[in-house]
Amino acid sequence: MSEAEAKQIERMKSLLATQRDAFRHERHRPLDLRKRDLARIAALCRNNSDAICDAISRDFGNRAKQESVIGEIAFVIQDADHTAKHLSRWAKSRTVSTPMTLMPGKSTIRREPKGVVGIVSPWNYPFQLAMAPLVAALGAGCRAMIKPSELTPATADLMKRLIGEAFEEDHVCVISGGPAVGEAFSKLKFDHLFYTGSTQVGRLVAMAAAENLVPVTLELGGKSPAIVTPGYPQLSAAKSIGWGKFFNAGQTCVAPDYVMVPNGEERALGEAIIKIAEHQFPESSSDDAYTAIVSDRHYERLTGMIEEARAGGAEILQAKHDAQAAQAARKIPPTVVLNPPADSKLMTEEIFGPLLPVIGYSEIDAATNYVADREHPLALYVYSTDKEMASRILDQSQSGGVGINTNLLHLSVPDLPFGGIGASGQGSYHGEAGFLTFTHERAVFATGKWHPSRLLAPPYGKFYETVSKKQMS
Repeated sequence: MSEAEAKQIERMKSLLATQRDAFRHERHRPLDLRKRDLARIAALCRNNSDAICDAISRDFGNRAKQESVIGEIAFVIQDADHTAKHLSRWAKSRTVSTPMTLMPGKSTIRREPKGVVGIVSPWNYPFQLAMAPLVAALGAGCRAMIKPSELTPATADLMKRLIGEAFEEDHVCVISGGPAVGEAFSKLKFDHLFYTGSTQVGRLVAMAAAENLVPVTLELGGKSPAIVTPGYPQLSAAKSIGWGKFFNAGQTCVAPDYVMVPNGEERALGEAIIKIAEHQFPESSSDDAYTAIVSDRHYERLTGMIEEARAGGAEILQAKHDAQAAQAARKIPPTVVLNPPADSKLMTEEIFGPLLPVIGYSEIDAATNYVADREHPLALYVYSTDKEMASRILDQSQSGGVGINTNLLHLSVPDLPFGGIGASGQGSYHGEAGFLTFTHERAVFATGKWHPSRLLAPPYGKFYETVSKKQMS
């Protein structure tokens, strides 16, 4: 660990203590101030959209501005506005019924902020995946420390400046640094830790948080399948799946990771997807609308996947491109891989790039069994004109979320909880689900000065017998 990293770790420990002290003095931030906090986030996005897009593009080598606007900035604005609009209702205490045996008394659930929370954000959507959890935390009345990915330093530096201009450090702050700082961050004694990233690192984060019994939300990934059922219009499937897969060059946690189609239709669907991609990105190697791969290491990993599949006998379909220019720009053209080997990395690891395996199935049960035999994915996409068949596939599968005849868009619905299950994550956020993630539902039972329960104390008599019989009946 370098001296600079050691100083940064000491600084973030000091900031945590400062935020804890500030929270003690304001345990219940008034709703009007929370709404003001959310308005600051929305204004920060609106007033700095060009700078945010430019920073993200520098980090990627090229990120399509349109994708940054839609997938990052507008998303956060919508989330902040939606939270502010519904906050009063979400935060309201509510009375619940009290059993007759405990009357007279009143039972209430108070929704209170958990305290100081940590947010660890990834590189693939470096702005949105830091700010959307922050929106939920601020709506809940918490204070927050954010640790962005070191792979997107320009975005991290910009967020640090913008957050610093909008909030005092005892309320929200951004911590920069590499893996050593990130590891120390995940070991801090937060009141809640929110992590978005890979399943492998998620396990380490959960273990680190467990040392202090810090509750965690893990937004992970997994191989999200798309199942195209018999008779579904091929062109419609190709347009939808291709858009979801090649948005952000496939560097999206809920991008379709592989497609299952009826046996014999693999090539036709693959060719249709490539044809559409060539229309959308006439020259992917130089088109600013087509995003680059974030790092040399990730680029080499993806190209290695292609070559492994090719060596295993799979057929590779790629959009037209200038190979030399693509390599120089760190761009991989839209790629479809027909029936890659089952043990290849394309089929055993989350791809996180513009590579789309297409595999055949004999019948729907074979497709659902294939999905069920593997770790639960973050998303499942079903393309079917038969509602009963779509419902059957959902009944026979498990996933964090579902898209029917579409993909990606379920995470943009503010009132749908977004999160994984099993290896794809635990916990959820967006809308009220996000508010509740950073909220403690405190149980309160109140009685008058005297309560009949005191008659239940030893020596036990007839009142005890009456009450116990009533509760056991």
